[in-house]
Amino acid sequence: MSTSRGGRDIEPIAAAGAVLWRASASGDEPVVALVHRPRYDDWSLPKGKVEADEVPAVAAVREVHEETGFRCVLGHSLGSTTYTIPRSKKTKHVDYWAARVTDGEFAVNDEVDELQWLTPAEARELATYDADRDVVGRFAQNPVPTSTAVLVRHARAGSKARYKGDDAERPLDSVGVRQAAALVPLIQAFGGTDGFTAERTRCIQTIAPWAESVGVDLTLEPTLTEEGYARDPDRGRRRAREIAGDVTGVPVICSQGKVIPDLMQWWADSDGIELSRTRSRKASVWVLSFVGGVLVAADYTDSPLPRRTDS
Repeated sequence: MSTSRGGRDIEPIAAAGAVLWRASASGDEPVVALVHRPRYDDWSLPKGKVEADEVPAVAAVREVHEETGFRCVLGHSLGSTTYTIPRSKKTKHVDYWAARVTDGEFAVNDEVDELQWLTPAEARELATYDADRDVVGRFAQNPVPTSTAVLVRHARAGSKARYKGDDAERPLDSVGVRQAAALVPLIQAFGGTDGFTAERTRCIQTIAPWAESVGVDLTLEPTLTEEGYARDPDRGRRRAREIAGDVTGVPVICSQGKVIPDLMQWWADSDGIELSRTRSRKASVWVLSFVGGVLVAADYTDSPLPRRTDS
């Protein structure tokens, strides 16, 4: 959506936020955070503008920390809202995620002077804006996922036809190197803990910077190469489900362009969800959310690079 001024399209201001949640003392249902902003005298979800060097998911984690003092990991997408800024012709587009608290504590800051932990019903009652009430409602609609996995297509690696060596060893090109670097904060935003990669240099190089940033080793997965998967897709699918079934962490899997679309379609068909798309761009990310091992959401991020540098 965009507005028009003098014949020019005006892009909405990009923002990102989250329904920050943690387990309640009773364990019955999660509680969610609303913040009070004295500048506007409102109660709202934590959110803020996406910086020029960010993608929305990374911005959401940063904004949550700046406004609430809590660190978090993102889970499933809660969609977006678009609205006109009061006393302005500009619009703002806000992407939201569920975000689980990992640590931290609230302290009054320049933007927020109070935070309340509330049940989703209480949060909807207190929230000042209909848009925030709708987002909290989306969060409350379904069970909180019990585990998450991240599936990455390898970054750009130049032309297969032009590469003179063994294609298994074809490395990332200069754009691919930038994409791999940009994947670091994006995968961190979703709390990646363990790395698994198709046994190809370009796949290894794609998630190696992230693995180094969190101090984990990568496990090579021959069944998730294009050749291995083509020989025995059922074996590759079983292995992917086995990796994703680790509920103690957030596994990160890197594979190839002739594996991911079929794998995702099989997963969606098996567990009864619909995908927004099946094709996956290079360096794109699927965030897979599970309840009791069953896939309940699959959220796609087109690129780890900010839009203006995505080339």
